[in-house]
Amino acid sequence: MKKISIVGAGRVGESTAQFLAQQGGFRDIVLTDIREGMASGVALDIQQSGLLFDFDIRVTGSENPAAMEGSDAVVITAGLPRKPGMSRSDVLEANLAVTSSVMNDVMRYAPNAFVIVVTNPVDVLTYAAWRQTGWERRRIFGLSGVLDSARMAAFIALETGLSVRDVTALVLGGHGDSMVPMPRYTTINGISIEHFLNPQQIAAIVQRTRQGGAEVLALKKTSSANDSPAAAVAVMVGALCNDRKRVLPCVALLDGEYGQRDIAIGVPVVIGERGVERVIELKLTEEERRGFAESAAQVRKDLALLPR
Repeated sequence: MKKISIVGAGRVGESTAQFLAQQGGFRDIVLTDIREGMASGVALDIQQSGLLFDFDIRVTGSENPAAMEGSDAVVITAGLPRKPGMSRSDVLEANLAVTSSVMNDVMRYAPNAFVIVVTNPVDVLTYAAWRQTGWERRRIFGLSGVLDSARMAAFIALETGLSVRDVTALVLGGHGDSMVPMPRYTTINGISIEHFLNPQQIAAIVQRTRQGGAEVLALKKTSSANDSPAAAVAVMVGALCNDRKRVLPCVALLDGEYGQRDIAIGVPVVIGERGVERVIELKLTEEERRGFAESAAQVRKDLALLPR
């Protein structure tokens, strides 16, 4: 893959472009934004760091959506951000209109592209984007579990004092308060976290993971997280563009897996050059199944708000 477009040159879009430029693996990164000069300014700023970060990828920006023409993948970060006290669902109406407009542009200018949705509420908007296009479900997926699992891993490392590089965490479900952190599938260099943490500590980490984005938002006050979501997107794009066959938790369209149909929600999948190449269906305990079903029910409440 040679060309990646990022729609939305705000903080997440800017960080995503910077991380992708440093990561490499393609020729062009294009930023688009409806704000005059914004995308071009961000792109030029990143381009000027090429010598310092040792990359020679071409980074450009435009207000014209036609700039995404021929893209192999499109990352959607555009939309209204949350403010302190707001849930991701609170921005659904505004961001649905944004995503719908972006998808019209994608279908016109990059009809063969893969689409990674970042804009919240990501589960609902990933589903809406898929329904709007009628494309194969493997081509459209969203950010959730990669970010949420990274947050859980960070909290485990902070609590244990051990290297985060050795932590493997897993979070399923909707990208919100009903997400389902999975301690049973979480290890430190292959050793269960129960060896290092007591049940009370694990419960606290589970709850902090659910509130991970809100915690950042409450501290920053004027903006939500940007570097960690962008880093998560870079991992997903790297797996897609380099056919890495990585097992990653992402928002995927389900067709019977986990007992769910006609929904987009966070599950472990294999990401390679064909997009979501496989949904991995884990054996869940009764408690885990109940938590996942409750999370799916919460996502469906927002799906019911979509125009038919």
